[in-house]
Amino acid sequence: MLRRIPRRSAPALIAGAAMVLAACGSASPPPSSQASFRQPATGSGLGAVGDQVGLPIAATLAAIPADNPQTPEKVALGARLFFDRRLSVDGSVACGSCHNPARAFTDGRAVSVGIQGRVGQRNAPTILNALYDKTLFWDGRTTTLEDQAVLPILNPSEMGQPDLDAAVAAIAKDARYQESFQTVFGRAPNGPDLVRAIASYERSEIAFTSPFDAFIAGDADAISDSAKRGWALFETKARCSSCHAAPNLRPDRTFFMDNSFHNTGVGIDRHNVIALACRAQARLNSGDVIAVDQAAIQSELSALGSFLVTKQPADIATFKTPSLRNVLITAPYFHDGSERTLWDVMDHYNKGGMNNPWLDRNMQPLALSEKDIEDLIAFMASLTSAQYREQGERALARQREIAHTMRSERDMVRAFSPKPARPDPSLACVAKVAAAGG
Repeated sequence: MLRRIPRRSAPALIAGAAMVLAACGSASPPPSSQASFRQPATGSGLGAVGDQVGLPIAATLAAIPADNPQTPEKVALGARLFFDRRLSVDGSVACGSCHNPARAFTDGRAVSVGIQGRVGQRNAPTILNALYDKTLFWDGRTTTLEDQAVLPILNPSEMGQPDLDAAVAAIAKDARYQESFQTVFGRAPNGPDLVRAIASYERSEIAFTSPFDAFIAGDADAISDSAKRGWALFETKARCSSCHAAPNLRPDRTFFMDNSFHNTGVGIDRHNVIALACRAQARLNSGDVIAVDQAAIQSELSALGSFLVTKQPADIATFKTPSLRNVLITAPYFHDGSERTLWDVMDHYNKGGMNNPWLDRNMQPLALSEKDIEDLIAFMASLTSAQYREQGERALARQREIAHTMRSERDMVRAFSPKPARPDPSLACVAKVAAAGG
């Protein structure tokens, strides 16, 4: 079992900074577009920390655990580790291989590829703004960035180390690491400190300052009329805000996620989820985080989503709501990377998803016109942070070109049809074990 580190109140300030670093070993260097922090002045506005418009100071401070405070030296050490391929068993991949800063810390693949070309089952989520997440991974199998940092290192399909000690051994003789660990932690390289440093680096990667943030701050000309119409649709007819901007029915213009899990019908047509649920219920100990991680990355059980963690029938094929910030650059989409463009994503939702017994009750046909979809995508494009503006423009043009020739999810008949009845959600093997408290 992984060590559990509860989230606690933050220290008095964020002293960490992500910075331009030369890679060590065979690591790839991070780009120069890293955020930096300074202590906010008393009574300062949201832009006081890192001068990022839209950055929530209180939430940012609260997201730093008391037992792993940010320091510039720790963030620098974490960045070197994040991009160091020596942490993988064969020296071929690093954390940064699947979380490339140039792609908003994703990899552009449908599903990630690890050591020896091993193909996983899940799309790599961005680490941007991950410090605000209540749970990590698509199924929520960890609750801290420290625990999250462990699993890819140990997963046989990702970095493949047998244990953290082996990963430490791969870098422990490096004089720079010896010096850095002593400076930051006062001791030699070791597993718990290694993941603390990586987690600190991940917490330093914060991205706001989008055109939409400027619009909300009072600049009426910061976004287009199309994006403004899209924002109105987002909160009303398109029902996007039910998962992406309205936790507890209070509009949220900051995170664009609800820190919850939903079945939207993704992948239901490609997997026999009933049979998979029965297999998982009988064979998988959901309290064993390592076993859950391997099932999620290495097997078809991945399609079960957070059911792997909870074993609750209502959680079958539910997946975490991702933030929509910088969504243009994080294609392909959904937990399995099954959709290439935002047009495909909107077509999926417009027809009400793929009906199944556990489909989220908020899912229904939306009756959106093509103009509505264009406006919604314009709004989502306005959530691109300043440092990714050029990449976002190129991505939007590329996705629009694809959408003009291929729209595999488009079904306007279903989009304008009544909501279909959900199939019977009873599932004998799952219901029996759940009733018995298994």
